[in-house]
Amino acid sequence: MTAATAPAAEHVYDLVGVGVGPFNLGLAALTDPLDDVDAVFLDENDGFAWHPGMMIEGATIQVPFLADLVTMADPTSRFSFLNWLKTIGRLYPFYIREDFSPLRAEYDAYCRWVVDQLDTLRWGRRVMSVDEQSDGTYVLTSRRGADGAVETWHARHVVLGVGTEPRLPEALQHLAGRGGSHGPVVHSADYLTARDRLRAADSVTIVGSGQSAAEIYRDLLDTTRVGDRPGHRLDWITRSPRFFPMEYTKLTLELTSPEYTDHFHSLPRQTRDRLGREQRSLYKGISGELVDDVYDTLYRLSVDGPVDSTLLTETELVDARWVDADEQIELTVRHAQLGTTATRRTDALVVATGYVARVPSFLDALGDRVDRDDLGRLAVARDYSIDGGRGRLFVQNAEEHTHGLTAPDLGFGAWRNSSIIASITGRESYPIERRIAFQTFGRPTPSPAPAPDPGPAPAPGCAIRDKPDAQDSSGAEVSRVSPREGRELHAPHPDGGRVRPGGRPPEPTPTEEARVTR
Repeated sequence: MTAATAPAAEHVYDLVGVGVGPFNLGLAALTDPLDDVDAVFLDENDGFAWHPGMMIEGATIQVPFLADLVTMADPTSRFSFLNWLKTIGRLYPFYIREDFSPLRAEYDAYCRWVVDQLDTLRWGRRVMSVDEQSDGTYVLTSRRGADGAVETWHARHVVLGVGTEPRLPEALQHLAGRGGSHGPVVHSADYLTARDRLRAADSVTIVGSGQSAAEIYRDLLDTTRVGDRPGHRLDWITRSPRFFPMEYTKLTLELTSPEYTDHFHSLPRQTRDRLGREQRSLYKGISGELVDDVYDTLYRLSVDGPVDSTLLTETELVDARWVDADEQIELTVRHAQLGTTATRRTDALVVATGYVARVPSFLDALGDRVDRDDLGRLAVARDYSIDGGRGRLFVQNAEEHTHGLTAPDLGFGAWRNSSIIASITGRESYPIERRIAFQTFGRPTPSPAPAPDPGPAPAPGCAIRDKPDAQDSSGAEVSRVSPREGRELHAPHPDGGRVRPGGRPPEPTPTEEARVTR
């Protein structure tokens, strides 16, 4: 790949990526060896940082190491996780560890290693505007953080990978800014920054149901020494019916397949939204090991008496207010099954309620040239484009409502990048597996026709004469002629072309092959 160190006034890139998280970083790594793709990637931050607020010691990512930036597209890539391990001398220790899931800090270090090898990344560039020209190319304007200089970038294709932003429940919106970064409401994205302050608080409440909530509860459970500090409380509230584990069964994991993504994308918007809510346990649950560890820790702490900690399920936060006199937050919660409400006081509140797709304001200038649904969300096409089928403006991890649970899945990122690269170049630089599932999703297909009766089995060692397609009255074999190909075809052997005693299987013609596999 060729990339200038600074944008030339008339230079037009094949691809400009906006945002450098894992998905666009994977795109940068996969396009790096392609000589016919001239790309550059812009990010407003000073360097790569992947969920720095949740780098809790010992925490792992919830996907296998094969879900790195490149392997599922190109297992031979020099940017693979295994190559990183080999390079830094940790391949054998990782092998002996016998755990497919890398540490979260390990994955972050791997991504930084890839960053250091790419010369197409431009940090400290905040994209201010994107506009489409009459020739179909895009002009992007960015401001450089170091000196405020304005730069212009021309591109034939743009891929937005600006990531997500923390989501706060509506009941907490008015408290979000209180106290700034040292306020009483902390989103899980900023947990490590606030951890010392949370450890010192007399009471902490965690709201959320997923992995982040569980990791924070487990971390505070041990580090605050609940039970050793009279009056100290650590509570965990979730509106889910239980603290459910993420589902890892293999047939369920086929819902991360291209086939299921095709099916999900074809559904009506209302159906997709409903499924999105119903499928939370598939990718927003807690690892089973962590659920058990939380219980075991509570059991250990309870040896000396009751633990000052309450776990509430089916409980939704409906209101919150700041009590100045006591410097506490008063929470109003409602139990879904009973329909009753209650109030609880807490000194600090950790909100682990996930993230929402970030839709950058610089898209506004494109107006109706960007596809949106009836709720104002990006209407992402199956090929990840949002520009009315022109195939020049793409998004990453902004399509959960259109593509389902593969959108945030690290393991599917390489497949999506392979698809985007194919759209950009007009060829499959990386082969795209379109069918990988044993299941069939969507409308059931008709049952296949029963196979013809092969007749009595031949004696051992005897060759089988091909059964004629039809016979005339004298018993002579009648040939069929393909009207398309103008050549004679015989019916396939009833054994489906398997090797016969004493000979090789006949090479099926295209028509025969279709009949055999149908």
